Amino acid sequence: MPMTPTTIPLLTRNELDAQLGGAARAWLDEALAEAEHAACHEDSEQPGGPYAVPSWELRYAAAGRYCGLEHADSVRALLLIEARAALPTLTRLYEQGTAAERRAVLITLHRLDLGPTALPLVEDALRTNDTRLVAAAVGPYAAAHLDAHNWRHAILKCLFTGVPVAAVDQLARRSRGDAELARMLGDFAAERIAAGRDVPADLTRVLDLTTPGPAAPTEES
Repeated sequence: MPMTPTTIPLLTRNELDAQLGGAARAWLDEALAEAEHAACHEDSEQPGGPYAVPSWELRYAAAGRYCGLEHADSVRALLLIEARAALPTLTRLYEQGTAAERRAVLITLHRLDLGPTALPLVEDALRTNDTRLVAAAVGPYAAAHLDAHNWRHAILKCLFTGVPVAAVDQLARRSRGDAELARMLGDFAAERIAAGRDVPADLTRVLDLTTPGPAAPTEES
């Protein structure tokens, strides 16, 4: 199972410029210019016909190759923001992309003007057992838009797959006083014990957070 970071840091354009070599910076300049052009001419026909893939989307897929795998998430996020990517584009990039490309979509959702319309992408990621996607799916966008039922199941998904609950944005705020979440956690713990399996330490942490009252500052992610 791949290692799962509890947070996915994204670099700003200035931070990227300071870390990228000259060729990579030039490539990123061109990629962002193409994304900006697409955003300003979203109603015009793409060169090559209406079914041609916009050039910035090709850059999105190639970000790791030209800017390094360690910078790919940041580059892809900047491209999505610069292009003002709408739901159809995000859905296409998510459905046709690699796991890394899907993750970049998920961690950028809260930076785009989407409202709750992109929830199907989050819900799809939470149906997988790819810990990278699950961790990305429980970020700020999910915290803002997932309803209580699906958010509770997202917490259980993290516990089941081993994704640290520190990856869950607004964990303390949304857990506080949630009696139904406490019941679900208790049932999950009982099932683990009955099967002779250890109860994840994170389960106790979340269970403690369901107690009504002010949350400890360190519990917010």
